[in-house]
Amino acid sequence: MNWNKALAENALPEGARQVVTIGEQTVLLLRHENQIHAVNNKCPHLGLPLQKGKITEDALVCPWHKSAFDLNTGDVKAWSPWPPGLGKLLGCLKKESAMKVYPTKVDDGAIWVQM
Repeated sequence: MNWNKALAENALPEGARQVVTIGEQTVLLLRHENQIHAVNNKCPHLGLPLQKGKITEDALVCPWHKSAFDLNTGDVKAWSPWPPGLGKLLGCLKKESAMKVYPTKVDDGAIWVQM
């Protein structure tokens, strides 16, 4: 795995989000509670962009189907609360999958992502 320069550190203030492309991956960078997180910008359930998802204390909630993923580990905290009846049908299409999380560091005024 290599460290990839993603963005100038001052381009991501507290509460900000930025989508960057590293190689062939789209990565969502976000600064939450003074930590920089980097995640694959595709929801592991439907493959749709996560950048407009809600941030809770320690999770990113998918804006499309409301699954919640731990910001630090990518683990599923809550999976796809679909309406009754529809949930069983759609739940069969894709099982719980963790969100891909990448290590980050700040060095020489830049945010780096390990991929």
